[in-house]
Amino acid sequence: MYSWVWRKLPGGRLLKSFQCVALAGLFIAACYFWIFPWLDALLFSEASTRL
Repeated sequence: MYSWVWRKLPGGRLLKSFQCVALAGLFIAACYFWIFPWLDALLFSEASTRL
C-alpha cells in the first residue's frame, strides 16, 4: 500500500515525503472526528444509558 501511494504522488522525494505526512495526518483527523465518535455511539450507547 505504501509503495502504491509513493508511486502515485507527484514530485520529488521531499515533496512526496511531505504529502505522505499530510495524508497520514488527514487520515488520523478523519478517525478522530468521524470514525471514533461513530464507533463510540455504536458500541457504548447502552452502557451510558444504564448510569
